[in-house]
Amino acid sequence: MSDFPSSYDPKLVEDSIYNMWEESGLFNPDTVKGSGDRVQGIGPTSFSVVLPPPNVTGTLHLGHATMLAIEDIMVRYHRMKGDDTVWVPGTDHAAIATQNVVEKKLWKEEKKTRHDLGREKFLKKVDEFVKASKDTIHRQMRKMGASLDWSREAYTLDAPRERAVRTAFKMMYDDELIYRGHRIVNWCTRCQSTLADDEVSYKEEKTKFYYLKYGPVVIGTARPETKFLDKVIIVHPKDKRYESMVGTSFDVEWIDGTVKATVVADESAEMEMGSGAMTITPAHSFTDFALAQKYGFEIHQIINEKGVLTDAAGDMAGMPVAQAREKVIERLQAKGLVDHIDENYVHNLSVCYRCDTPVEPLVSQQWFINVNKNVEVRSRKLEKIVGKKQASLKEMAAAVVRNGAIKIIPKRFDKTYFHWMDNLRDWCISRQIWFGHRIPVWYCHAKEARIQNLESRRKQKGLNSKFKILDSEIGCKPIVSIDTPDGCPSCGNSQLEQDPDTLDTWFSSGLWTFSTLGWPQSVNREQATGNSDLKRFHPTSVLETGYDILFFWVARMILMTTYVLGEVPFETVYLHGLVRDEQGRKMSKSLGNAIDPLIVSEKYGTDAVRLALVVGTTPGNDLKLSEKKIEGYRNFVNKLWNVARYVSSQGPGSRVQGSDIDDSTLYPRRPLDPLSPPERYSISHERPGRISVEPGRRNLKGIYLGRSRRLVRRRLKAPSAKRKAKRIDNAYLIPNTLYHTQTVASVYAVCDRGDLQQDKRDK
Repeated sequence: MSDFPSSYDPKLVEDSIYNMWEESGLFNPDTVKGSGDRVQGIGPTSFSVVLPPPNVTGTLHLGHATMLAIEDIMVRYHRMKGDDTVWVPGTDHAAIATQNVVEKKLWKEEKKTRHDLGREKFLKKVDEFVKASKDTIHRQMRKMGASLDWSREAYTLDAPRERAVRTAFKMMYDDELIYRGHRIVNWCTRCQSTLADDEVSYKEEKTKFYYLKYGPVVIGTARPETKFLDKVIIVHPKDKRYESMVGTSFDVEWIDGTVKATVVADESAEMEMGSGAMTITPAHSFTDFALAQKYGFEIHQIINEKGVLTDAAGDMAGMPVAQAREKVIERLQAKGLVDHIDENYVHNLSVCYRCDTPVEPLVSQQWFINVNKNVEVRSRKLEKIVGKKQASLKEMAAAVVRNGAIKIIPKRFDKTYFHWMDNLRDWCISRQIWFGHRIPVWYCHAKEARIQNLESRRKQKGLNSKFKILDSEIGCKPIVSIDTPDGCPSCGNSQLEQDPDTLDTWFSSGLWTFSTLGWPQSVNREQATGNSDLKRFHPTSVLETGYDILFFWVARMILMTTYVLGEVPFETVYLHGLVRDEQGRKMSKSLGNAIDPLIVSEKYGTDAVRLALVVGTTPGNDLKLSEKKIEGYRNFVNKLWNVARYVSSQGPGSRVQGSDIDDSTLYPRRPLDPLSPPERYSISHERPGRISVEPGRRNLKGIYLGRSRRLVRRRLKAPSAKRKAKRIDNAYLIPNTLYHTQTVASVYAVCDRGDLQQDKRDK
């Protein structure tokens, strides 16, 4: 007892315990004896989880800590059951976020931009930052006690993931799902890149709303600076006020002179809103762009990628948006074309989710995924779920949730998922940044080489030069390839230029469950051979993550996996809530209410932090957390330590017994599972708090804890004792939540009567 401290000091044991766990090799299912084998014709069930990869841009926060704790509980529970269990770790390159961090760092330290360095040197700077950041994240995950299989660690930008990304891109391009075209996109003028629809955030803003006289109608807009070349008036087909005007054209005095306006009837106009008439700006509104495509209207870009007006604005070209807005209104007021202004208009301003800069919808040439085009369903199993042999990406992704192939917990998020999927537009996957997966497309610009090659081939065929070389023969098609091509297959030119854009981060992370398990080396479960990870562990069992990335990531994983593999990426989606402060506010640096999980782990121990995050939380609901709650669980952990200290005092090699527990109660006479022989254990005095298990005894702790729990509940009768039994039961429901798991079995075995009698006296 003298060498067993009277209170639990996590700093003395946590790191050594984790090192012991990791060195044992038990996190790796390949090294666990019997894992994956068949015993008496019955194979163990596989249980697999891929870690939602933290961004390589900083430190772990409480959301990560919650995710790690919940997943660790699931994984340890299934290991204890004897399941073939894997938990795959990894990190996300987080393209835009990481590039922004490094650019700010570069400017702060060297007063240089990425353009000063050039692409190659800048990417070396990013790689240096990523390496240091990954090392920090690894230490933090270990500190949180996560029993990850580090031998299978992945990174969304490493070589295996690069090959997976290129393979998936080529598959989709060959199936004509990926195309390049001019379409309207969300553009961040600060990041100088496109954004996906769900990467656009919204914040409420009070601004002015302008009612303007446009010929015979009054139109309303919050952005008059985009209206220079509005030439179409849209009215509802059933609006009697404008029935005689539909199809007519007339001159209208406008911002920069006179324009010819045409009236078109379309059901997109809302008769009850304002005057019931609207003009359209196709280059700067998703709705108006769709109308322009529908009717073949001209599309003129008024605002460019830098957020300033183009030549289409006449003498206002080059002005920033805010300045141009004032000038436009001044000019319209001088012409008497301002009807009135609402000074208290409130609307949701769309902003970049990374830098909070207002987003500009504009037309740009980008790469897209067609989510509505039908393709072959890749497996019979998925065919049955979808109900047909050909389906769109949206249809497949919706069907697997609707028909129960994927279960979302809590179920109320099904409705949210379907709403997002039903309204999904073609996915813009190209980004105008340097850090990320480069788009695997190369271009050949050797026009003269192409002409010479054609003439040479014609001479070989005995043709003379009187045959004209057509322009269609000169232009070489883009080269889409998994491997970097040596030359152009059309003309033989070796001077090729790769597309400068990178892929949306969510494209690579959408392949996460199967790219981390060996794809594309293993094509699918049917073709995978031997004991490959893809055959052994895919589909994964559970995806555990926050509900706030249901659209960002979860839906895209389902979209990509059903297409590429013809199966679901996971069987269950378990969504945890956000961690808020004790007042229910979102934690942030500006409010000063953020709790750093690493700091409180140092102060109170990782056991206390993990327990505070998981006890009392329910799926899909936010959790209120304070340091006081963490401190309370630190005290609880200390009680467990004292229990183990008491057990240790009973003498080396002794059977752990309560004062009235006998073998017949402890070991009920019932047949045991072949994997679960009778339990025998002893307390080790060489390493206080550890329970030694006889060699070859598998599944000991899970069965023993279960029996001890039932025993304790039967033994405790007093009201206070019932409360203690409830606490013990709660702890049972989260086996191995505690970092110092060696003490846990003692909690259930040692419920001495003296302690219970004291509870009665206290009552």
